[in-house]
Amino acid sequence: MAQPVSSDSLLPRALASDNAAMARLMSRAEASSSECRQAMAQLYAKAGRAHVIGITGVPGSGKSTLVSTLTLKLRASGKRVGIIAVDPSSPYSGGSIMGDRIRMSELVNDEGVFIRSMATRGAQGGMARASLEAVDVLDAAGFEYVIIETVGVGQAEVEIARAAHTVVVVSAPGLGDDIQAIKAGILEIADIHVVSKCDRSDANRTIGDLKNMLTMGMSLVPGGGWNAPVVPTSSANGEGFEKLIECLDRHGHYIRTTDAGRQRVRRIAEFRMLKTAEDLLHQRFLAARQSTLANVSEQLAQRLISPYQAAERLLDGVNLEKTS
Repeated sequence: MAQPVSSDSLLPRALASDNAAMARLMSRAEASSSECRQAMAQLYAKAGRAHVIGITGVPGSGKSTLVSTLTLKLRASGKRVGIIAVDPSSPYSGGSIMGDRIRMSELVNDEGVFIRSMATRGAQGGMARASLEAVDVLDAAGFEYVIIETVGVGQAEVEIARAAHTVVVVSAPGLGDDIQAIKAGILEIADIHVVSKCDRSDANRTIGDLKNMLTMGMSLVPGGGWNAPVVPTSSANGEGFEKLIECLDRHGHYIRTTDAGRQRVRRIAEFRMLKTAEDLLHQRFLAARQSTLANVSEQLAQRLISPYQAAERLLDGVNLEKTS
């Protein structure tokens, strides 16, 4: 039986933008394989040049169509674009439904575009756990823009603000009270507001609502110095995308050249560290709990102990020291 290709062997191919090698490394990172950690560490060291853009917003706002049209515009100027499309997980298999990838089918034959669908696998905040490892692969392979399109879960979808250089929040007319629905959760995280489907007759109301909320100070960027613009776009006729790309590039320059931008990069690094530590602890907990779980759960089922007592006993019986 043939031995699987090692991650270290895949590394030079991934750096040369070999699609198969990049996809295999992403799959191993998504599966939490310890075998790929050294290769991923080398990719991380070589990354840091791409502009990472988070696209988020309420379901139905047209995020996938916007990403597709934005990518076509960036490709027209010769830029390479990687897309991480985070899809909901199947409640049965844990796999991705991959709706976004289906909607971006016109991009799949473009060698300058790499699309990866990732299942949330229960992750909170609208992002898959391994999304940022996938970003590292694309970044190190020389993609100038890496777009993370989050799953679209509304107010809880704020994690992207701690993972991307630029966050674009997409709103659309005709979604009822859509601005009210997002204002308490994701409105404040936007570096750029996009109102999609602006060719519709009711778009001006949504644009006006957003501008009024920004005027009232509902979307303040920590550290100041950047005022989030509102950009109307229409994927149907291409309207507004040149302005959107201009705003993206201006914000990328702001991130690279200002103290506030450098602080944001440090916060992204801190988020990566904490997210990885949480994942390692979770893996060790799952591996170590088996010897204690059955006994404690039986006592809990018989109501001999309370849920808090059961949890304390379970933790007392688990060794979370590094095992490998």
